[in-house]
Amino acid sequence: MNLYQSLGFLVFGSRLKRLSDTFLSDVNRIYKAHDIAFDAAWFPVFYILSQEDAVTISSIATQLEVTHSAASQLVSNLQEKGLVKAGTNAEDARKKVVSFTPKGKKILDQVLPVWTALQTAMEQLVAEGPNSAHMLQAISEMEAGLAREPLLSRIENNL
Repeated sequence: MNLYQSLGFLVFGSRLKRLSDTFLSDVNRIYKAHDIAFDAAWFPVFYILSQEDAVTISSIATQLEVTHSAASQLVSNLQEKGLVKAGTNAEDARKKVVSFTPKGKKILDQVLPVWTALQTAMEQLVAEGPNSAHMLQAISEMEAGLAREPLLSRIENNL
């Protein structure tokens, strides 16, 4: 058993971060190896836009469960790259509506096969371990638990 495994929940965040960093690094390496100018960090907004032709920044924020400011920064980053455009909502001029540019649509067409291959690869990986199949459900349960009571107050209650 390695140090990380022996320390259990004391290094839970570190292990999740290490796993996430490895996952995102490998996904970005795939994009690069296939000459796709895409970053895994863009996935959430790209996925939302792949499902809807145009969406408000408020809707992006709600779907990603982030602040309006964070969603706006994601969109601004994609605008700077020329992948999305933002216009005013015809019904409410205060709202910005985001959609793909032609360049963004081209990149979407390139990343869709990678997303399919990624889904398949993850399903194969999960099938390798008897407990892995429960990973997403376990993460959802922990997220719900933290929404009910943040870790900070849980720790304070035990001090």
